[in-house]
Order: sequence, then structure tokens, then C-alpha cells
Amino acid sequence: MLSDVLRSITWLGHDGFAITTEDVRLVIDPYQLADADPADIILITHPHFDHCSSEDIEKVKKPSTIFVTEAESAKKLSGDVRVVKAGDRLSVMGIEIEAVPAYNTDKDFHPKENGWLGFIITIDGIRVYHAGDTDLIPEMENLSVDIALLPVSGTYVMTAAEAIEAAKKIQPKVAIPMHYDAIVGTSEDAAKFKEALEGVCEVVVLEK
Repeated sequence: MLSDVLRSITWLGHDGFAITTEDVRLVIDPYQLADADPADIILITHPHFDHCSSEDIEKVKKPSTIFVTEAESAKKLSGDVRVVKAGDRLSVMGIEIEAVPAYNTDKDFHPKENGWLGFIITIDGIRVYHAGDTDLIPEMENLSVDIALLPVSGTYVMTAAEAIEAAKKIQPKVAIPMHYDAIVGTSEDAAKFKEALEGVCEVVVLEK
């Protein structure tokens, strides 16, 4: 159920999340971790230091951890590393993972040609979209997801206003803001995001 999956999601700060089921702990883009519980699966969206952080990966990695990432980040990792590109789908420990595009449209930090990623993770039939570092992109119109984790800080990614438009296009049941209160962005961006989407979809602002 949606509520069960929502309760399983923990914000680790910045773009980092953990999703913990009865059998699997999945971590996305760990950075500046306080929570160092071991991960069965680690997803890395792209190679920037605040997403592919070797120090933080070592805190949660174990010998059996499976990584899913794109080719550039894979070069920084060791162990069981599954390299994917946008459009690829795979099943890891019973969890369906789909790689989707993430890129900038009006800035140069995350070029489309780099092939960096967002992910859609399906757990108990609930589809969770982690947008990665992205602007509002046309591919979002074709997404069918239940929970959307969307960046709101601006500078390197969407502004809160653009993230609001993204949520309206995607139409998730629940939206969760991310990419703030670390390098750029503040809790005010998250609050603006939540206020503007009242009546559109549920917005949950998670605490670290």
C-alpha cells in the first residue's frame, strides 16, 4: 500500500534517501550521512561528489551490496556494480528498478549527453520516482508514478517554482521535496513547494 511504502522512506539529507522493506534496505545517493545502517542496494544517479560520495558509500556498503548506476559513476565503485542507461530496467532482490533521464535544460551542470540518471523503484506495486539532479524535462510528462522525490533548490537543478510545475505534470499521489539544506536551497524552498501544491497532490516534507 502507498502508506506503507511512504513510511518506509527516510530522507538522509540533500538527495539521499533510504527505502527499507522487510527484506531489503535500498539507499540512493548517500551524502554526509548520520545514518550508517548497511545497504543491500545502492543507487547512484551521477558522479558528482555529493551524489557519488566514496566516504559515505563506504559507511553503508557491505560485501554483498549491489550497486546500480551509470557508466561514469561505476568507475568510482567496486564490487557488484550494475551499469544502466536511461530506459533500462532490472530486478534486484525482488525490487524493480527503472533508469530514467535526468539533465539540465538551461544550465551546464548536468548535460543531457552525459546520460545521468533518475530512478523509478517499484515496491509492492508502488512506484517511487527519484528525479536525480534535473530540470523540468519533457520526459516527465510520460512518467506514471505514485511518489515523486523532486529537487527544489534551484542553481544546479529545478527551482521550487519549476518543481511545482513538474509535480503538476507528473501528477504523483505524493510529492517529497529534496536537494535543499545542504549545498544550496533552504527549508523555505520545501515550504513553498508544499504550499503551492495544496489541492494538487499530497506533499510530505521529511525531516532528517
